[in-house]
Amino acid sequence: MVVIKPKISTYISLSFVLLILVTGLVLILRDFAYKGSFGLWFYLIASTLITLVLLMLLVKMMAGWRFISAGKEHIVIKLPLRGSTKAYPVSEILAWEEEVVTANKREFRQVTIAFQDKQSISISNHEHEAYTEFVNYLKKKAQKQQIKTKKA
Repeated sequence: MVVIKPKISTYISLSFVLLILVTGLVLILRDFAYKGSFGLWFYLIASTLITLVLLMLLVKMMAGWRFISAGKEHIVIKLPLRGSTKAYPVSEILAWEEEVVTANKREFRQVTIAFQDKQSISISNHEHEAYTEFVNYLKKKAQKQQIKTKKA
């Protein structure tokens, strides 16, 4: 059985970025309240942009927090923040493809799987553990559903 879970190092890095953004937002709002060093337009634009980036990063982190296990002819997806678990037999996979992108002399890989109930999941090698084992499992159990793509 293969268990794919988020890499803790990725979430530590993203949490550090969140902490920096929150600190920046607090400092900007503190400066506005006590000193008012800049014009009102600066505070409005800066706090809006920082808040939007914060929200997008939080949504990405929360949406990516899932555990996937593959084995015994099933793929089980657990979403702890939603409190839901969904099991798919391998026969319900409509298609899957692995994308490979080389950027900055590093190889980024992502697998996207589409199921018959029109749900899909994506797993990347930089954000999830046991990526290669999962791809090997798919190649072994769902070879016919694989979509062949060219390297980007």
